[in-house]
Amino acid sequence: MSKDRHAPGATPTLEHVAKVAGVSRATVSRVINGIRNVDPQLQEIVRAAVEQTGYVPNQAARSLVTRRTNSVALVVSEAEHRTFDDPFLGRIFTDPFFGRLVSGIMGVLRPRGVTMVLMLAENDAARTQLIGYLKQGHVDGVILISSNVDDPLPGLLTDAGLPAVLSQRPVKPLPISYVDAAQSAGAKLAAERLIERGCRRVATISGPLDMPASQDRLAGFRDTMARHGHAYVPSVEGNFTQETGERAMLQLLEEHPDIDGVFVANDLMALGAVLALHDAGRRVPEDVAVVGFDDSNAAQMSRPPLTTIRQPLEDMAAQMARLLLARIDDPESKPTSVIFEPTLVVRESA
Repeated sequence: MSKDRHAPGATPTLEHVAKVAGVSRATVSRVINGIRNVDPQLQEIVRAAVEQTGYVPNQAARSLVTRRTNSVALVVSEAEHRTFDDPFLGRIFTDPFFGRLVSGIMGVLRPRGVTMVLMLAENDAARTQLIGYLKQGHVDGVILISSNVDDPLPGLLTDAGLPAVLSQRPVKPLPISYVDAAQSAGAKLAAERLIERGCRRVATISGPLDMPASQDRLAGFRDTMARHGHAYVPSVEGNFTQETGERAMLQLLEEHPDIDGVFVANDLMALGAVLALHDAGRRVPEDVAVVGFDDSNAAQMSRPPLTTIRQPLEDMAAQMARLLLARIDDPESKPTSVIFEPTLVVRESA
């Protein structure tokens, strides 16, 4: 490879990269545009020449060749009928769950030079507008954060033939890749922890029951408790917020004052539950043991710190990004599922 550099102050061109690499301009173009029929050794030579010269590809021209935008959409979809205490936007940007997902996704996209575009789909009108935008080719694919059992977006994306990856298993069988945690297995770990501590009057605070993850966590917890002789487990539905966790815990204490253990379906609600227990004069874990789910920052903020079920959100998000990029590279590839195993993190609350 030549050691020549472009003239000082001059913008490096495709021709200069070719000269430094000792290959044709066409070969450089194929490597830069990701065309596969280039010898791997030549690819390395060209990439080294690009780095040496400081050449920056013209993205507009590159898109004309590759028909790619080098951007993907992170779509957050919500059920239109659900009423929350705070607005849709506020929940997204204050929820630690969302921040951890973005961190994991960007850790994969950024080194590949892929931009992420955040899009929200909170009702039918927004979903219709979104599908129209995606069909126009403004992005190369979609990572869909969808949690509602009635969300039509996964089906709309597959019907449109758009590369997409879903953040959990689809409720209905669909030809779409997805990444999830073994939710029921995580709830089983929570139940076993409370049983191990000797808790005999156990209750649970579930997430919204129009979400598959909430359904799985509730079913997994109740099933494990039943296998240990607990025929009835009281449950109050929360909304994955601290406030609803606090209210749910107060309701459980009013209806079942002898509770000595509670599984809460996420850490934010568990934080609220611990506050409610303190206000009611109950000691944690001496009077009531508490187990959360997620292993988020809220678990460390709680006093005492939460025993919780860890699902590796950053790793799961990174896997979603990798699956999407692979699907974009090979549109004919089969849909793939990746399931992560949760783990128990023991702290002071249980």
